[in-house]
Amino acid sequence: MEKEQTLDGNETKHQRRPRYKGTHPKNFKEKYKELQPEQYADDVAKIIQKGNTPAGMHISICVNEILEILQIKPGQTGLDATLGYGGHTLEMAKRLAGQGWLYATDVDPIELPRTKERLERLGYGEEKVAIRQMNFSQIDQIVPEAGLFDFVLADLGVSSMQIDNPERGFSFKTEGPLDLRLNPESGFSAANRLQKMTVAELQYMLIENADEPHAEAIARAIVSNIKKGIKIATTAQLRDIIKEALKVVPKISEDEIKKSCQRSFQALRIDINNEFEVLDEFLAKLPDVLAKDGRVAILTFHSGEDRRVKKSFKQFLREGVYSEIAPDPIRASAQECHINSRARSAKLRWAIKA
Repeated sequence: MEKEQTLDGNETKHQRRPRYKGTHPKNFKEKYKELQPEQYADDVAKIIQKGNTPAGMHISICVNEILEILQIKPGQTGLDATLGYGGHTLEMAKRLAGQGWLYATDVDPIELPRTKERLERLGYGEEKVAIRQMNFSQIDQIVPEAGLFDFVLADLGVSSMQIDNPERGFSFKTEGPLDLRLNPESGFSAANRLQKMTVAELQYMLIENADEPHAEAIARAIVSNIKKGIKIATTAQLRDIIKEALKVVPKISEDEIKKSCQRSFQALRIDINNEFEVLDEFLAKLPDVLAKDGRVAILTFHSGEDRRVKKSFKQFLREGVYSEIAPDPIRASAQECHINSRARSAKLRWAIKA
């Protein structure tokens, strides 16, 4: 084994990087090629071509459709209300061609600095993209600095790098702490939230946030385990309780059980982060931050979000606040859905300020 010399003159054994286990390792931390796309561009490209999203990355959805809606011109001022991995932000900044200004917000203190660094490496530093750590419901707080916006984008989906990282606890597929917070520095984790919920509260949450058909059975199983003194602290624990609860349902398939797990985690995430309340506040403030003829595009990923966007847009259209809105949601193309399976549930709506 090779030896290296430290600054104090001592020799240390050189630690080789662990062997890359297969073309697509299962353990998140072992996917070092995917987690460093700038160093392993060819490997990452192959993973994307197979229709997978590399770990630690996020493939932006409906990019061309969004750019067509927003009609960005150099000299304008815009806002990406949900920065995430920065894919949409980058494409919008390119359309400004160094003229005008783009603001971007995100509540996630873990991913935001990584995205900021990534954009800076690509030549889009603070002088071109002003990034603020804040919830997008607070968009009115940027107006005194930025002025009214000519275009606004909100992608309401949870970023792939958040879902894929087991330490964030967003997915039932991998073992991790049951957290689910977009900002783990504030609020209560999902594990703590479950400890205080009744069967009725849990059942209502599962139906309201995810249209879960087996809400009562799942709620009863969760509360029953907690009453036995079991703290549901990990994603695997919650997943296993849901699976066990649904095994007694007549003729239920493994695929249906999997979907119930997915919906249950979605419902809990929405509850923990107050996502519907935050969205309602954002939609109410939108007209006051848009300039005349300003355009907004909103990408949703489940019916609860889409209903709220549709209702808000229609209300403001009737009141004459918006001059035009999308008659129907725009869906990702079949080709895009093949490349990125997470695009299948996406719905894109738009509105134009009167």
